[in-house]
Amino acid sequence: MDDRLCLLTVHAHPDDEASKGASAVAKYHAEGVHTVLVCCTGGEEGDILNPAMDIDSVRSDIRSVRMRELALSARVIGYDEVVMLGYRDSGMFDSDANDHPECFATAPVEEAIDRLVAIIRSERPQVVVTYPNDPGGYQHPDHIRVHEITRPAVDRAADEIWRPELGSPWAVSKIYFSAWSRQRIVARHEAFEELGLESPYDERWFEREGFDHLITTRVPVDGFAGVRREALLAHATQIDPGSNFWFGLPADVDDRIHSHDEFRLAMGESGSDEPETDLFSGLRDDRTVT
Repeated sequence: MDDRLCLLTVHAHPDDEASKGASAVAKYHAEGVHTVLVCCTGGEEGDILNPAMDIDSVRSDIRSVRMRELALSARVIGYDEVVMLGYRDSGMFDSDANDHPECFATAPVEEAIDRLVAIIRSERPQVVVTYPNDPGGYQHPDHIRVHEITRPAVDRAADEIWRPELGSPWAVSKIYFSAWSRQRIVARHEAFEELGLESPYDERWFEREGFDHLITTRVPVDGFAGVRREALLAHATQIDPGSNFWFGLPADVDDRIHSHDEFRLAMGESGSDEPETDLFSGLRDDRTVT
């Protein structure tokens, strides 16, 4: 297994895997890279945003519904494995869900880190994708906690002394943060306007500080751009198929704008001059894809 290329992504909730880097994961899976999704919570506090799914049977069993949606999305994207970290959705800051004893944001940090250590040592990825510490306008406590546990887990996983009962040590080569450039938002907004369509982007989107200068890696996803749409639609409770934000542009225009997925190298060495076009740049020499 040490020679097997493996990509491991760490996400907060079901549906995050569909909106962040899904097309790149699909591309790597098609190449034979072993792809693993770690989902930290069950998404129990997610609002039902699709009116067709806002019914008693769904509301009363929302976790099971979201688990089924996650399984479908993972199949669409091409994840070889889905591993649940085992926590409950924390909800937004100052919500009642913050007080739930099983929620992710208030769980013992050391416990959450070591759960991820065990997964890293078992799966042995060269590349881990997670969230930055500057999530922009979306300050969800579970997304913040994902960032807080991932780097310490990577460090501990490589430590020969740290808790040997969690598995043999494994050194991850690179950590990337998923990214969504201001340039892409501008391109989408302009496409709406050029087509005479109502843009979902108001001035608040353009008041935010851009982080485009921090993006190091743009992975071409030609032929896989549509995977993102299909994976999003798998989350029927969270994604309204009539959403202007997600589906307001014609597919060909959307695919042109999303011709690559964007990332930011957070740990490790770039294997090429920036911008990189491959998360595994510099790591492929003696590795296999199976």
